[in-house]
Amino acid sequence: MESRAILKTARIAPRKVEIVLNLIRGKDLETALAYVKHTPKAACEYIEKLLNSAAANAEHNHNMDKTNLYVAECYVCPGPIMKRIMPRAQGRAFRILKRTSHITVVLKEKE
Repeated sequence: MESRAILKTARIAPRKVEIVLNLIRGKDLETALAYVKHTPKAACEYIEKLLNSAAANAEHNHNMDKTNLYVAECYVCPGPIMKRIMPRAQGRAFRILKRTSHITVVLKEKE
């Protein structure tokens, strides 16, 4: 049995999210939440909500024990990119790419 939570089009670049996901991959739920709470990264806010959502899904939808859960999988995929323009000298325009992310967290129960 597994429980998953997916966040689509989060307004943060995927490479920033990947740093935090590498910290929590394979850890049990309580440890992962502690890592996320005490890491000063912008992605932690999104990931904490996802972990809590996946844990609630496991408890209510699949009747899993919350104390035995661990982060089996967690990954980020790039979402749609918002393209903006920054005016520059002599009538030129530079592109600004505002990247988004699709973040997925999968929790499983220890045997």
